[in-house]
Amino acid sequence: MGWQPLTDIFDMTTLTHATAGLPNQPIKKGLTSWEFWGRILLIPYALLFLIFVLYPVGYGLWLASNPSSYVKLFDDPIFYRTVINTIFFLAIGINLKMLLALFLSGFFVHNRTWIKWLSLIFILPWAVPSIPTILSMRFMLNPEWGVINTLIFKLTGTDGPNWLNDPTLALSLSILAHIWKSLPFWTLILVAARLAIPTEQYEAASVDGATNWQKFKYISWPSLKTVYLTSTLLSTIWSLGDFNSVYLLTGGGPADLTHVLATLGIRYLRLDQIDLAMASIVVAMPMVLPLVYFMMKRLSK
Repeated sequence: MGWQPLTDIFDMTTLTHATAGLPNQPIKKGLTSWEFWGRILLIPYALLFLIFVLYPVGYGLWLASNPSSYVKLFDDPIFYRTVINTIFFLAIGINLKMLLALFLSGFFVHNRTWIKWLSLIFILPWAVPSIPTILSMRFMLNPEWGVINTLIFKLTGTDGPNWLNDPTLALSLSILAHIWKSLPFWTLILVAARLAIPTEQYEAASVDGATNWQKFKYISWPSLKTVYLTSTLLSTIWSLGDFNSVYLLTGGGPADLTHVLATLGIRYLRLDQIDLAMASIVVAMPMVLPLVYFMMKRLSK
């Protein structure tokens, strides 16, 4: 090993002391080709989001920014009837729908051939578009030539009721249409959750002599609880915006007494009151935003 000159040693020592106090700076690298094209390909989606989401929402909020619109909205007696209808629609429709889905998921989870064929028929109302299915229900409820009243007349010799002329009965039928249309979807969600439960747990419970209720209470429900509650929150958000079940069946009638918040805006649009239509949508946001918050909070656990 040869001796280094003193000047070289001095220069190296000086350089070491001069750079010892400097922080380690990362070496800046340019975008890779994958990162570059990834950002380029995001531009169309960002533009679509801006044009079809942000702009309509912002424009709607701008139309509903006039305080006088809310004064006129709250002075309309139809608005308070609509709020009551919406609460009734959500409270009855969602709880009954989710309880039925929980019960039916335990039935359709069985691996039998006839149950598989029955599940195919069961899913049809959800798979078929809303317009033909709900309008067909409206035709069936026609008091003069509908299938239901025709059958009642043939069996009893008396005329059937005017189903959609009574506000309470019409709203109840709208809830029934909503449950019938969306029940298969939530049943499938809970069936998938049940299939994720190990069958060994049920076999061990059977060996120990557990009843069906005990199996549900100690095995099924603890595994299904998170999915059930999350599905209920999501179903509430979707049902709050359900337009088809009420508007296609009753049109908000009779006398605008079966409107919900999802259809009230259409009433104002037909009356050429755009500001009230937007205001009726904005007043529903205090109901939607807490639901979205709790749902995201549960999903983040």
